[in-house]
Amino acid sequence: MNNGLSHNGLRLLAGMALAAALTSVSAQEVTLKVAHFLPPGSTAHAKFITPWCEKIAKESGGRLKCQIYPAMQLGGTPPQLIDQVRDGVADIVWTLPGYTAGRFPAVEVFELPFMTKAAEGSSRALWEYVKANKLDQNEFKDVHPVLLHVHDEGQLHLIKGPIKQLADFKGLKLRAPTRQTNKFIAALGATPVGMPVPQVSEALSKGVIDGAMLPWEVVPAVKAHELVKFHTETDPQSRALYTTAFIFAMNKARYESLPADLKKVIDANGGADASAWVGKVWDQSAVGARKLATDRGNQINTVAASELKNWEQAGQGVYESWISEVSGKGYDGKVLLKSAQDLIRKYEQK
Repeated sequence: MNNGLSHNGLRLLAGMALAAALTSVSAQEVTLKVAHFLPPGSTAHAKFITPWCEKIAKESGGRLKCQIYPAMQLGGTPPQLIDQVRDGVADIVWTLPGYTAGRFPAVEVFELPFMTKAAEGSSRALWEYVKANKLDQNEFKDVHPVLLHVHDEGQLHLIKGPIKQLADFKGLKLRAPTRQTNKFIAALGATPVGMPVPQVSEALSKGVIDGAMLPWEVVPAVKAHELVKFHTETDPQSRALYTTAFIFAMNKARYESLPADLKKVIDANGGADASAWVGKVWDQSAVGARKLATDRGNQINTVAASELKNWEQAGQGVYESWISEVSGKGYDGKVLLKSAQDLIRKYEQK
């Protein structure tokens, strides 16, 4: 009998130990290293990433936490962020697929000239486009996409004078963020200078470039309104000159290692709705950033829709080049273009 009790007692102790271990696993706290390339005062850091981290902490009962590393504090350069999250240097990154030229060609369709209007609807369209065309299983198969978005309307910010017509591009050196905008600037008659946004301030101040393609949102973060005197906007009824695609991506193994309930928290703060929310943050941020320029007395001019038709015509070759390239990589470029355009129009604010 004593032996029997002893055996039962051991079983009971083993069961208690297992239960304790399971409780410990289910109650584990996870700290996520979140990296990006802009300073803490930027819209991305202050109005998107920090609130997102606070939200997952609250919804997980404090079990999901973030340690945010702005301004490339984990080392490397902005184009290396996508590899940092793939390799586990960071658990989550916010970056531009377009910083790694040619690696994510199918998603670059959103960066073609005159594709989008407001960032909110177009960000929802971008998420749906990636899912509908299985790019999460192809171009982004090495990471876990949490959300995707685009920025507010891209504009031109210039040192020496405004751009009012197509002929004004000639002789200018203009910063471009991505391959497609590089091609577009060249098609417009200027010389494109590709660079990540953290390099823009120095390039403007040293006269390396005559101006930059930037959305209003990021202007304060790089002090562009203090370094230029002229801003060229496109007719508000027309589509944006350009936009850029962004991804908020998580290390795949890190995501898969989370307990089911914590995965649900990440999932609930990702996807189409979260993508649209981030786009809206960018739309709203443009107003205050633009005001900083007008408060300094900078000149803002608007290019009329009639003149923009000349710019659109100049940019047609960029479309043709993109269609040809992605079709050569196994996609149907025309189908992808129509998919993106249809989704953008579906979610545009009327």
